[in-house]
Amino acid sequence: MSPTRREALAQLSALLAMPLVGWPVRADDPLAGTIAQFQAGRLRGDFSAVEVTTEALARCRAWNGWLRAIDQLADTAMSEARASDARARQRRLIGALDGVPLFAKSIYDMKGMPTTASSAEWARLFPDAATRDALEVQRLRAAGAVLLGKTAADDFAYRGNGTSSFTGQVRNPHDRDGLRTPGGSSAGSAVVVACGMAFAALGTDDGGSNRIPAQFTGVVGMKPSFGLVPRSGVIPTWPYLDTHGPLARSVQDAALMLDVIAGSDASDGLADRAAYTRGRLGALRDDALVGARLGLVELHVPRAQMSAECLNVFDRALADCASAGAIIESFVPSVNRADVREQFAAAAKARGDVAPNHNAPAPTANALLRYFARQGSENPAANVQRGLAAFRAFYDVLPAEWDAMSVLITKPYEADAASQSFARSRETIVAELAASFRAKRIDAMVYPTMPFGAPAATDPWPDVRTTLGYGNWLGLPEVSVPAGYGANGLPAGNVSFVGLPGSDAKLLAMAHAYEQRSRRFVAPPPRR
Repeated sequence: MSPTRREALAQLSALLAMPLVGWPVRADDPLAGTIAQFQAGRLRGDFSAVEVTTEALARCRAWNGWLRAIDQLADTAMSEARASDARARQRRLIGALDGVPLFAKSIYDMKGMPTTASSAEWARLFPDAATRDALEVQRLRAAGAVLLGKTAADDFAYRGNGTSSFTGQVRNPHDRDGLRTPGGSSAGSAVVVACGMAFAALGTDDGGSNRIPAQFTGVVGMKPSFGLVPRSGVIPTWPYLDTHGPLARSVQDAALMLDVIAGSDASDGLADRAAYTRGRLGALRDDALVGARLGLVELHVPRAQMSAECLNVFDRALADCASAGAIIESFVPSVNRADVREQFAAAAKARGDVAPNHNAPAPTANALLRYFARQGSENPAANVQRGLAAFRAFYDVLPAEWDAMSVLITKPYEADAASQSFARSRETIVAELAASFRAKRIDAMVYPTMPFGAPAATDPWPDVRTTLGYGNWLGLPEVSVPAGYGANGLPAGNVSFVGLPGSDAKLLAMAHAYEQRSRRFVAPPPRR
């Protein structure tokens, strides 16, 4: 017997760990809605996970020839959708993501699929399928999600343009001419989300790799607090900067995905060891900005270098925050994007410590060895040696000669002196930043995610300093939300809500309240 409307709503509320809200209206296109709307439709019997997954895969196959956003499609998606529908019939859905079509980035291991890293050479060197899921993928599967496959990125997630030697240049779906960059390195993850090929996707962020494509494609991108999400089973980048998180069309969908993948694991030696309470990130309120004190960091708003269109979009975002009840004050933090590097060095010098290094070669070398060891390789060092030239073409701080590299790979990344100095400086400077928050009673900082829109993929970026690296150096959580579009129909800017480490839930709540007030997301033109 089908549940009554009230029973179905109560089930949905419990499933999503949020209060009873207005019944989500039926969407003619379930993939254009939110995860909550998808689950509500399933509970009503409007559609099944199999039907929605079938449509998602059809779009992927029809549109990807032009978008180049997909690395590989999984052959397990339909069986996962059928299993979810069976649970739904028994009223035993596991959680909010049960049956929800999602993607992971190409550097994530997915059991039964090769891990290409979006690199043609890496795909040639390592053609065998992974024997084990990355930890985040494992957690998503345990939550009942449908993994459609993997998205294209810059080779080894290194650059910010969406240029893959494996798939070709990923295209920005808002640009009919196909010339603009979607940003990167999590290019494909942003594009599949923007186009309604999935509800959300996993990305990574060492210096903007989630936030850049979020802005250039007009979606929500999040860089969580450093250490909140363990990174095991993912081709490594810079262990002391690398942060994994979601891209989605709505803040709530990003929060639901983050809530599943967050929480410590001993396999990542730098993951936050604090106990994580599942469900706390998904509890969002429309009134979360009422009385919230947002610190406007003017140094992070390069007005003289921003176009009038980008400035108007950002200033309108501030007005939306104020109309939602926020108190916006000028704020001068104790550390800013212009002096963060100098402050790290000065803190180390004051301690009598070695010079801090955020991209010291030894941690990346050791992380690469651990990556292959996790797959059960009989000789992980041999795999590192086989892939060194291809990997080092991007991570060129690594030694070119194997004799030198073989020494580095055995040094635990948790004990590298220059990296530990970097971590100690981070702790000192973040404590000072927290003091400046308290002194002004600031809940979060606010500034443009980036001060310009998407350039052509073949053009150099404008010579304008951004705050992207600032957030990674300090390990700050940041939620980037669409703020508006230009006369050319392309996204003109996202607004970032940035807080102290550990304030992820608060930031998501404020970003959600802004999103509900502004509603700036616009889907790209439909593909033909």
